[in-house]
Amino acid sequence: MWHCAGDRGVSRSIRGLALFGVGEVCAHLVELVLFHLLWVSVWTCIWRSLEEDFGRRRRRKQFLKALCKFSVQAGVVEMAGVVRDASAKEDLDNAVTKQGGLVVVHFWASWCEPSKAMEPVFAQLAAETPQAQFFRVEAEEQSDISEAYDVTAVPLFIWIKEGVVVDKMQGANAPELANKVAKWVNDAGPLTGLKTETPSNGVAAAATTAPTQGAATASLSEAEKGKLHELVNSNKIMLFMKGSPEEPRCGFSRKVVNVLKDQDVEFGSFDILSDEAVRQGMKTYANWPTFPQLYVDGELLGGCDIILEMNENGELKQVFAEKGLLPKESLESRLENVINQSTTMLFMKGTPDAPRCGFSKKVVNALNEEGIEFGSFDILEDEEVRQGLKTYSNWPTYPQLYYKGELLGGCDIVLEMKANGELKSALTE
Repeated sequence: MWHCAGDRGVSRSIRGLALFGVGEVCAHLVELVLFHLLWVSVWTCIWRSLEEDFGRRRRRKQFLKALCKFSVQAGVVEMAGVVRDASAKEDLDNAVTKQGGLVVVHFWASWCEPSKAMEPVFAQLAAETPQAQFFRVEAEEQSDISEAYDVTAVPLFIWIKEGVVVDKMQGANAPELANKVAKWVNDAGPLTGLKTETPSNGVAAAATTAPTQGAATASLSEAEKGKLHELVNSNKIMLFMKGSPEEPRCGFSRKVVNVLKDQDVEFGSFDILSDEAVRQGMKTYANWPTFPQLYVDGELLGGCDIILEMNENGELKQVFAEKGLLPKESLESRLENVINQSTTMLFMKGTPDAPRCGFSKKVVNALNEEGIEFGSFDILEDEEVRQGLKTYSNWPTYPQLYYKGELLGGCDIVLEMKANGELKSALTE
C-alpha cells in the first residue's frame, strides 16, 4: 500500500496496538479510514482555493463589465490621464465651465520645435495626474481659443481652476511645468489676489505683466476716440496687429500680412502689443474683440478669418480695386497682356461688326474671308493703349495685326499677304 510521508507515525501506533491483542485486520481498517480522511482534506483545500480564484476572476469580469456599461451610459469617450485635442472652443468651454476641476492647456504649433519637445513631458504629466484634465490647442488653427486666452507665442501653458486662469507659463521648461502641475493639483483654489479678466469665451483669464485688460470701458472719451480715429485713418489700408509686418508675433497677424503682400498693396500697421490703451480701446472702437483688425478707408473689413475668406473668393481684390488701392499695372505689362488675349489679335478703330475706318474694315474683311478667328481691341476707347502701342511695336498707324504676340503688319501688308495666298498659312502655322 502507498503511504503519505505524514502517515508513518499513525501506522506505527496502530501496529503497536496490534501487539497488545488488537486484531491486525482492525488496524489496517483504521489505517485505511485515516488515509482517506487525509486525502479528502487535501482535495477540499485545493477545491476551495480554485473556487476562490474563480470567484475573484468572475467578480473582476463583472466589475469590468459594469465599468464599461457605466462609461457608455455616462457618455465617457476620453479617460483621465489622456491629453485631449480641443478641436473647437466648445470642447474647452465644456471642460472648464461644466466639468470643473483643474484644466491644463498646452498651446502649440506644428512648426515650433520647443512645442514638440514639450509634448512627451505634457503627456507623461497627464498620465500621472488623473485628477486634472489636459488639453492641447493648435494655436494658429484655433484662432478663437487663442485670442480668448491672449496667446501671442508658443509654447504656452495655462492652468484653469474653477473657471479662472490661475497661472501661465511661457516657453519650454519641463521642471517648471511639472512643479506647476503639482502645485495646482494640490492647491485648494485659485491664486489669491490674482487679477483676472473675462475673455470672449466667458472664462476668466489671468492678467499678464501688461496693464489690466479689463481697463477698456464700454465707452471711450472724445479724446480717445479722436486718437483712435486718427490711427485708423493714418493709411488707406491699416492693419492693427501683434508685432510688425517684418516680424509678426502671432500666426493670425502673419497670415493677414501675407495676404496683403500677395495683393501687392501698400498698407500701414500698428503693433497693439506696444500700447495697451490702444489695444483695449480698439476693441470698443470697432466692437471687435480680437486681433488682427484690417481697415480700408477707415472702415473695419474684419479679422483673420474674414480676410482669408475674402481673399479666397476674390472679394478682397475687388474691394481694393473699387477703392483704387491696387498697384497700377505698368503700360508695357498691360500692352503685353492685351496683345496676347487671342492668338490672332487686331488693334483697330471700332469693332469687327462696326469698323470706324476704311483700313480697319478691309483687314476685318480679309480675315473673315480666310476664315480666321481673331480677337480685337478698339484703340479709340483707350488712348493710353493707342499711344503706347505705337512705341511698343515701333509702328505708327492702325490697324495692327498680331499673331502669337508678334506684329504681322498693318493694312497694306495684310492685304498683300492675302493676295499672295500667304495670310491663312501665316496665321495657322
